[in-house]
Amino acid sequence: MDKIKMTTPLVEMDGDEMTRILWKMIKDELLLPFIDLKTEYYDLGLEYRNETNDQVTIDSAEATKKYGVAVKCATITPNAARMTEYNLKEMWKSPNGTIRAALDGTVFRAPIVVKGIEPCVKNWKKPITLARHAYGDVYKNSEIRVPGAGKAELVFTGEDGTELRETIHEFKGPGVIQGIHNLDDSISSFARACFNYALDTKQSVWFATKDTISKKYDHRFKDIFQEIYDAEYDEKFKAAGIEYFYTLIDDAVARVMKAEGGFIWACKNYDGDVMSDMVSSAFGSLAMMTSVLVSPSGVYEYEAAHGTVQRHYYKHLKGEETSTNSVATIFAWTGALRKRGELDNIPELMTFADKLEAATLGTIEAGKMTKDLALITTIENPTVLNSENFIKEIRKTLEASL
Repeated sequence: MDKIKMTTPLVEMDGDEMTRILWKMIKDELLLPFIDLKTEYYDLGLEYRNETNDQVTIDSAEATKKYGVAVKCATITPNAARMTEYNLKEMWKSPNGTIRAALDGTVFRAPIVVKGIEPCVKNWKKPITLARHAYGDVYKNSEIRVPGAGKAELVFTGEDGTELRETIHEFKGPGVIQGIHNLDDSISSFARACFNYALDTKQSVWFATKDTISKKYDHRFKDIFQEIYDAEYDEKFKAAGIEYFYTLIDDAVARVMKAEGGFIWACKNYDGDVMSDMVSSAFGSLAMMTSVLVSPSGVYEYEAAHGTVQRHYYKHLKGEETSTNSVATIFAWTGALRKRGELDNIPELMTFADKLEAATLGTIEAGKMTKDLALITTIENPTVLNSENFIKEIRKTLEASL
């Protein structure tokens, strides 16, 4: 068959460790034989980020704004141990945080549902989509280690010189202080992204904060969501037969456990980070989740929601066999290719993405899977495949469908 032609490049963001190894396998086995793949490549591996003083991450975000669609491999956010291991100039920030801030986007994450992998929560019948605000809060915080007794104050000085001042705490001894912020514009973008995605996917929206305790910070989120919903979306939601629902975050957690799914759960940045891992794990595996960053300007960045699988990478370096689940990384590519096909009016590219996803799920449903899935599947006597052979089995299934 002739290779599918692309007109506009995808922005390709390579990553770290085991997911970087899988990235190349996926391209070689599942993409390049079938697509005349056009990408603008950025190496977001930690060594090159260090070499460029993280400029490559900023450049990749700007390229995403230019081309409209990006696909990203999992990357390392360094801690003290990583700083030593990679001999870093400094402890570089999370690439995901940098990209999210640049694109002002909202992250939508949903479990990849496959027969034979049943949710731990028995009444979950449909996927739960997590909408995570992708700006501010603890991800752009300022922190102070308090050495001893003293007074901590929150001070805002306006451009006109006016001052707002609030006492945080009168310290009698050592402690810690954290300052976080958010922006009305970013919260508004988050709200509209959630409501638009709900209309696109015909799903209701739940949103939750802790406004009873955080009467200004969290309450601002609640107010902006309600104002935008009432002014712009109320009639559209009613016409679509869906609803917008606000509650406290602890109440939302309790309700989610008893719900059957099929809705969008909108969360602030940290809540979304935590709850998306809970939802994906309860549905089966962190490696079985889609993740897409959607910006208000209509820019999309698809990624795997999990980490770089460090333990498997160390085994790989020793020449030992690994059985690493590549499904989320494959679905990052299919999501990006489908969106590129949609924006460029290339139906063949969209169809290919659909068929690759179906081949991936079909391989698992045929009992051929990686070790993490074999441990939790209800399919009897599954065949456990190593990292490479799993991708090769998907290729066989894909070729049969093409």
